[in-house]
Amino acid sequence: MPNWFFLLVPVAVLLGALGFLTHRLIHAPRWRSRRARLAALVGMVVLTGLSFLQFGAGPTFLSPAQARPLVWIGATWLATALYLLLGALVMAVLSLVLGWGNRERKTRVNRIGAALVVVAALATTAYGVVKAADPTVTPMTFRSPALPAAFDGTKVALITDIHAGAVRSAATVQRIVDRTNAAEPDLVLIAGDLIDGPVDRYAAELAPLRGLRASLGVYAVTGNHEMYSGTISGWEDDWKTLGIQVVSNAVTTVTSGGDSMAIGGVHDWSGTGEFAPDYDAAVEGVAASTFQIVLAHQPRAASRLAGRGVDLQVSGHTHGGQLWPFRALVLLQQPMVDGQAVIDGVPVITSRGAGAWGPSVRVGADPEIPVLTMTRG
Repeated sequence: MPNWFFLLVPVAVLLGALGFLTHRLIHAPRWRSRRARLAALVGMVVLTGLSFLQFGAGPTFLSPAQARPLVWIGATWLATALYLLLGALVMAVLSLVLGWGNRERKTRVNRIGAALVVVAALATTAYGVVKAADPTVTPMTFRSPALPAAFDGTKVALITDIHAGAVRSAATVQRIVDRTNAAEPDLVLIAGDLIDGPVDRYAAELAPLRGLRASLGVYAVTGNHEMYSGTISGWEDDWKTLGIQVVSNAVTTVTSGGDSMAIGGVHDWSGTGEFAPDYDAAVEGVAASTFQIVLAHQPRAASRLAGRGVDLQVSGHTHGGQLWPFRALVLLQQPMVDGQAVIDGVPVITSRGAGAWGPSVRVGADPEIPVLTMTRG
């Protein structure tokens, strides 16, 4: 299909939603002030236009810092519009039922409903903005009889889905680094989607990752948004300058007290060509008796790693749904949303992610930095 088709679909959805909101919030209540109606319509159109700035590199005639306020407003509007839309759908039904056969009563219901919907949507978005800015450490325990004795009690921090770039700045990344270091992990694993955009514009946003501290090292793989950036190898090279070992389609070994553990990884499920995931490469040369962790951005990669002796897969991608009620929709694509599960015999730990994609808003899916304590048992 042509590229324009994939742009046409979201544009059509946004325009349809905008038309419905215009009817429910402006026309159906029959507000008397023409200026207020016009201002509300113009405001929604402008905000919808700004929402497109978050895709790609943002307005490149501005620096990232200069563009960020505009991009942030547009992205946040998408979350507000979602809750306006959900509220407007409810009020449309109530208006039909309560105002049946009485035009004056129906108008009154629409006016009260429109005001309530706007207040509720703004309050929900504000709550989500606060939550999205506060990634917290989630303590977890992973038990395995295959874990070497020297690694018993090892603390592993899992960072995923930062999505730094047009919306989220280096300050967000620094907050994640500070909270990760405060947990004093022995090992840091980064399971993709660190960035949104090209390396030549947003490399500075990831610079704080240089400050990650872990005695056994910091390891990373790509996510689908690195694939979208168009500068995949450039990002991998940048990560290496930050002291991060890239294990996309590769495997390495860490040692402690005479015992060893393999850490492998794959490119994201969506990768193609030289960046397609190679599941054999993630475990190549690893003895059956060696405990091995594989980084794979999407949980569903476990189905491709089944039977390869993987003791643990760590993933992200799902964001826990990020915005209610999308959590339920994640399961249409992925075998799990967050937490721990066993997929086709492979134990998988999936993080909701430390950042957010699009709107810096999270409702019902708090951002997290899982810190696993690995134990024998």
